[in-house]
Amino acid sequence: MLIRLGYDLQFYLPGPLSYVAQLHVHPSRVADLREPDVLVVNDGAVATREYRDGYGNICTRFRAPAGNLRLYNSTLIEDSGQPDPLAYDAREVPTEELPDDVLRFLLSSRYCEVDLMSSIALDLFGHLPPGGARVHAVVEWVNRKVAFGYQYARATKTALDVYTERVGVCRDYQHLAVTLCRCLNIPARYVAGYLGDIGVAYTTPMDFSAWFEAYLDGKWWTFDARHNHPRVGRVLMATGRDAADVAFLTSFGTATMTKFEVTADEVAATKA
Repeated sequence: MLIRLGYDLQFYLPGPLSYVAQLHVHPSRVADLREPDVLVVNDGAVATREYRDGYGNICTRFRAPAGNLRLYNSTLIEDSGQPDPLAYDAREVPTEELPDDVLRFLLSSRYCEVDLMSSIALDLFGHLPPGGARVHAVVEWVNRKVAFGYQYARATKTALDVYTERVGVCRDYQHLAVTLCRCLNIPARYVAGYLGDIGVAYTTPMDFSAWFEAYLDGKWWTFDARHNHPRVGRVLMATGRDAADVAFLTSFGTATMTKFEVTADEVAATKA
């Protein structure tokens, strides 16, 4: 299938401001693009520079002048159209066999307090046999125990806060699931990307989405503690330890958002 991706983000800046954006499709999906994936800043009037961060994500730096700021993109990507694969039979990888670059996804991070939640995770899931089924059990538990609501969003909310309060938004579900997995010595990383309403009933206006990946059987598997069922058309943008590593836009100063529009819609293929 083909999916039209894009965004139209607009802000008012009281003064010049430096930014780092993570708005490109992840390098692992670049080969699937059927149109250029270009971040346009103020119709091309603002110069940009790309680099790769320590997690391999494509980042864009720019400095915007005071006044109105617009970030725009529209691209097309080809997707298999297959739902997320299930990992019930996937093998847990013993810690001593993990690749060096995967080990960091067992450690505590800004929003994932492994050191504070290890005993909780062991009490809840330590009796379960190791393997992918245990990750699915974590996802099921988080999905049932946490209530969703945009009014519960808080920039400082950590996994332990979510466990205590039992309310949150997409990122909070993923932070809690990621932390519980790490406590069980299952590497887990936070993911940001596009997730349209393909194959499901429309619920809320389109936004960038969060899910997570767990390292099992020598590869990363997709899990989603917020939705907890296989979805079609996920498009990865960035991965990291938690939300602090994959923010779609980081400003080094204050600005006011005036428009936020994200697109991830299936489109019909055209005949050559």
